[in-house]
Amino acid sequence: MASQGRVALQGCDPGPVFGEIAPEIIEDSLIHLATENEQYLSDLSDQAGCFKEARIVEFIFLLSEKWHLDQPARYQAVELLERFMIKQVEQLSKSSRENAKSREQGQGSSRSSLKDEIYNTFVLRLVSCVQLVSKLSLHYNIVNSDIALRFLQSLKYSYTKQELLESELAVLNTLHFEVNVSTPLAYVELLLEVLGHNGCLLPAEPLHQVCVQLLDFTYLTRDAVYDTLLRMAVENSTPSKLQVAKFLTVKEDFMLLAVGVISTSVFILEPGRWNQVVEHLNCITGITSRSIVEFSYVVLKHVIGSTAPGQHDGGTASENRVML
Repeated sequence: MASQGRVALQGCDPGPVFGEIAPEIIEDSLIHLATENEQYLSDLSDQAGCFKEARIVEFIFLLSEKWHLDQPARYQAVELLERFMIKQVEQLSKSSRENAKSREQGQGSSRSSLKDEIYNTFVLRLVSCVQLVSKLSLHYNIVNSDIALRFLQSLKYSYTKQELLESELAVLNTLHFEVNVSTPLAYVELLLEVLGHNGCLLPAEPLHQVCVQLLDFTYLTRDAVYDTLLRMAVENSTPSKLQVAKFLTVKEDFMLLAVGVISTSVFILEPGRWNQVVEHLNCITGITSRSIVEFSYVVLKHVIGSTAPGQHDGGTASENRVML
């Protein structure tokens, strides 16, 4: 897929190259990502999204920029940290419950220990995730121990190289070395490749740039965007706990996020072709046109606060619901 066509020359990343992938590879890649997405959603943890709050995402994005990592790396670091932290919380919670059963008075201290361990090692784990991603991406800039330690020391942490290595191993072991996770950017780039292959000729490079900007925006305003989407979907400003719980699969759906970002980007750059692209995305992914329109409406509403796709083609947001 497109992201696999990235080439690093003389210390710069020119980005993906579109239109160079064989049709059979495009098809296989699309099937693989769709299957991976469905599997992820079927095994979704109740804690999903807890470690994607704006401050954490911004920290990772800024750190990735400081260390000159490419675009896919920063999204992968966010997803890697999220999955690791969820596993850690689940493991420590299980340990806490076991301790509580054997010693009722120890329940409070177990909860306190859980909170303290997560809090005290969080920045270290975050840095380790960024380090690991820099190595996984085969990037020309690998974040070595010296670079990571200097950064941690600038934040007044006094970790050693051994502790840094142990932190990387803790992430790897906790995730059973399954750390090369796909990101929404991979979905975006592959879908842009499919659109081009299907004859939906669009300005690939400018569109890709807008997609990345909107993907950044959606990551950084994740809660606000999805809260608005949920309220519009259920037509209620105060959704029930059950509705919030059911909506978690929508919030974690990488394919939906990708088609929404592409749809919104096309609306910004090529509004006259927006309806055609929405129809193409519906055919490619099976996601309803209503859901795609709704997502684009909400993203644009948060970006500019006024005109949105639902108004552009004569419909309204209430006519284009994300179905729960």
